[in-house]
Amino acid sequence: MKRRTFLQTTASLGALALLKLQAEANPQAKAVGLQLYTLREDIQKQGIEKILAEVAKLGYKKVENFGYGQGKFFKKTPAEYNQILKDNGLSAVSGHYMTARTPGLTDGLTKNWEKVVEDAAAIGQQYVVLAYLMDGERKAEDYNQLFDLLNKSSDIALKSGLTMGYHNHDFEFTQKIDGQKPYDLLLKNTNVVMEMDLYWVVKAGENAAAYFTKYPNRFPLWHVKDMAKTPEKEFSEVGLGSIDFASLFKQASVAGLKHYFVEQDVCKRPPLESIQISIDHIQKAKWG
Repeated sequence: MKRRTFLQTTASLGALALLKLQAEANPQAKAVGLQLYTLREDIQKQGIEKILAEVAKLGYKKVENFGYGQGKFFKKTPAEYNQILKDNGLSAVSGHYMTARTPGLTDGLTKNWEKVVEDAAAIGQQYVVLAYLMDGERKAEDYNQLFDLLNKSSDIALKSGLTMGYHNHDFEFTQKIDGQKPYDLLLKNTNVVMEMDLYWVVKAGENAAAYFTKYPNRFPLWHVKDMAKTPEKEFSEVGLGSIDFASLFKQASVAGLKHYFVEQDVCKRPPLESIQISIDHIQKAKWG
């Protein structure tokens, strides 16, 4: 081998070795999502542009919307909001909505749903999720109506290429309708997927993994939210609480997990600091 060729080959091998070491030292960041409700007060005070820039700087790759109304996301048209997302390298893969059955609420499953879905599709959402049932929507007859409403809303969403989902709290497990948990009835009587909020499942004393096994591939979305190690079991930053996420993520393929979102309903720290703690723990963890 000529000296010049030998030096070039050696240099190339050295560069490859360096790249390998760098890759091992800096593994590819996980595509962590954030439910923007965590930052609702910051968004209101500082505006969505500044907050999405901060979210992206922290390493989040996806967001889940909330508060859509009157054709706008955070006071932005779909085109305006989509551009802000793109400018920050973010994708909004999911969004939260209400039934809008309660007086005063607009733009939900019972009002302007076709337009809601159309705008969700316009910004690239893949999922439209029923976020919460108000206290007045939890009677037995309400649930019977809800099953039909969810199935019809799902059919409309599918026409635009979106998937309808349902996000739980703890009351779907602690309440009983004719001796059955509303969560079980939702799984049996609707064709929607479930966005499992892991905190609320644990808070209710339920076994998330058992649901994944019984209803495989029904849980493409998760909320990763930790529980403080206190008697009150309040919300905590991911990694500082008591929930065994490593065991739960071992069941991800059975559950059919595609996207997960950090969410912290209430933060004792500034919310941006809380979500930084959460993503830092996730990026360092062996799960996720």
